[in-house]
Amino acid sequence: MAAQANGQDYAARRERLVGEVDAMYAETERETGLARMSAAVRKAIGKVERHRLVPEASRELAYRNHPLPIGSGQTISQPYIVALSADLLQPKADDVVLDVGTGSGYQAAVLAECVKQVYSIELIDSLAGSAARRLAELGYHNVEVKTGDGYAGWAEKAPFDGIVVTAAAPRIPGALVEQLKPGGRMVIPVGGDGWVQYLKVVTKRADGGIEERDVIPVRFVPLVPKSGG
Repeated sequence: MAAQANGQDYAARRERLVGEVDAMYAETERETGLARMSAAVRKAIGKVERHRLVPEASRELAYRNHPLPIGSGQTISQPYIVALSADLLQPKADDVVLDVGTGSGYQAAVLAECVKQVYSIELIDSLAGSAARRLAELGYHNVEVKTGDGYAGWAEKAPFDGIVVTAAAPRIPGALVEQLKPGGRMVIPVGGDGWVQYLKVVTKRADGGIEERDVIPVRFVPLVPKSGG
């Protein structure tokens, strides 16, 4: 009975979180062009069990609308940013997308609720392993996780309908642009250490070129190359 009550409590917290994220959409509509979450992303935020993707010590904080530490100097992103990143991608049910910077697996799980297949890449092996295990336990069999260099992407699974990057790069990685389908979108925070970071939407044109749009200022951990350089 206690477990059932706890599950109901988490469900109520997710419902409140959906309301808080919707309110932030309304506040930032001028910058983002989005007045509310799409139906698919709203359903995903209301369904994904974020408390099972954070360290046990942080479970009571899991449904607050802010980032949380997950170890190894990394964080689980703010739910509003996770939702916004997914919505800016304009996901469709038959899409195949790349998630760069698995971390806890939260962004991958939200995307997995909206698209056909998610490939997720994480530099830190221990985080990749724990995220893969938790995502499998939650039933996300349409997510595949590997340890690797986010700057290099996942060429074997390309091209992608969309790419979400959950760490800030000083520039848009060329390999990721190459792995996008024409017409595909990438959502990525751009800005180096000490710089202002902006969440960008990058759209790949039919001729292989790109169009960029700054959305909102953000603060992400850095996207670190495998070499560490």
